Amino acid sequence: MKSGDIKLGRLEAQFFAYTQFKRKTLVRLGEIAPALGITAKQERELLSRLARNQWISRIWRGLYAVPERLPSGGTWSPGAYRTLDLLMRELKGRYQITGTTAFNFHGFDDQMPNWIIAYNNRLSGRREIGGVNYLFIKTPDNRLGGTCILRTPDGVRAVYSSKARTLMDAVYDWSRFNGIPRVYRWIESAVKKDPALAGELARVTRRYGNQGTLRRIGFVLARVQPYGTAAGAVLRAIPKGKSLIPLIPTRPVRGRSDTTWGIITNE
Repeated sequence: MKSGDIKLGRLEAQFFAYTQFKRKTLVRLGEIAPALGITAKQERELLSRLARNQWISRIWRGLYAVPERLPSGGTWSPGAYRTLDLLMRELKGRYQITGTTAFNFHGFDDQMPNWIIAYNNRLSGRREIGGVNYLFIKTPDNRLGGTCILRTPDGVRAVYSSKARTLMDAVYDWSRFNGIPRVYRWIESAVKKDPALAGELARVTRRYGNQGTLRRIGFVLARVQPYGTAAGAVLRAIPKGKSLIPLIPTRPVRGRSDTTWGIITNE
């Protein structure tokens, strides 16, 4: 039994015969040893060897993704979406892809991201899994939501921030995603093409944003839809106050003051 031009050893061949017979695409440390009649040490060495040769993919401690059939080229990867879905299922967590990954997905930015960026309620930090780079941003449960589902041709489910939520994230997490000021152009263009998006953007901003996000997005919505109801809905969620914040946090704080929104228009 072989994969492409690569010959499998006896244990490797038994492993794939077992997973294919059982139609398994996921195995856990501890289930292979009794199935193949080998020791726990042999099992660990076998799984490590298979993962090192890229015939299976280590998703998490003791958790491995397995191909349905041996790849003709001799190496295999489950892909970024399947890896993320399997990982979050294993950790019993929730996630949504956001940031620069979502900017590209929704067509706001044509730059291909080097990372899959995911808000989630389990992990924090950068990780390389199965040859894919991930940036996990641990997020409270009450800030997860406002999503859409992508299903790939092979049936894998990927959870993305919705178009409105992605725009809101670009303002809320502006320092992490380098979102401001380009997001303001995206909002204006997107709302002009689809006026109903303004209402959805107002809704997700009220639910998931902070005061700075409310002021900045409300100001932009009022500018693009002067007589619309979306900006008014955002304004009602902002407490009265006299403090002012810059529209663009990275630029000098000088310009016209808009006391309705508490914004200094330093464009």
